[in-house]
Amino acid sequence: MNIFTRLGEFLLMLKGMFTKPENWRMYWKELMHQCVELGIGSMGIVAIISVFIGAVSTVQTSYQFVSSIIPRSVIAQIVRDSVILEFAPTITCVVLAGVVGSKISSELGNMRVSEQIDALEIMGINTKAYLVLPKIVAGIIMVPFLVVLAMVLGIWGGRFVGDISNILPHELYDKGLHDTFVPYNVTFALIKSYTFAFIITAIPAYFGYNVKGGALEIGRASTTAVVTSCIIILLADYVLAQVLL
Repeated sequence: MNIFTRLGEFLLMLKGMFTKPENWRMYWKELMHQCVELGIGSMGIVAIISVFIGAVSTVQTSYQFVSSIIPRSVIAQIVRDSVILEFAPTITCVVLAGVVGSKISSELGNMRVSEQIDALEIMGINTKAYLVLPKIVAGIIMVPFLVVLAMVLGIWGGRFVGDISNILPHELYDKGLHDTFVPYNVTFALIKSYTFAFIITAIPAYFGYNVKGGALEIGRASTTAVVTSCIIILLADYVLAQVLL
């Protein structure tokens, strides 16, 4: 199947989501369930990755800055900007593409193969709106929250390691965090997080919703969904940086 056919099916899926809900309470309950599953359930892995990314950034930056001419507080500035601009939004979302994307794809694929989606459609339920839309909306709500959490923990991880390893005292680290801070960087990171949130939910939902076959095809669809999401995230990362920076 060529890329244009895939793209057409994807756009038709998105179009089919926007219809009047049959039962608002049912849709709201599903949305809250997905927020818990996709957001709260991913906080642990995001927290661990963010702390270590900040810690490694501090260590490696200090290793490269051996000149006595450059103030040591510059290490904090580099860690801050690296975490906010790239590490927190991009790496977090690439990880979520694997965690969340495979879950969405396999869940919908299993429902398709076991004919649960067909049963819902026979009952008159718009399955695209009921099964796919809450996942995308939940991702758009929760992923920026996870990215902000990753920013905070990444910067804190760099501060903690810099302090305990005598690389950079926390007083100098805090000074570096405040020096030449550009608030737009946070806005840019949030724009990236909203874009990536749509990618890591909508693309796996498409592959899972359109699975045909059995358990083997579900596995292949999950793998394809994760790989495709990661590639598009990296492409979108470049495009957004080129356009907005």
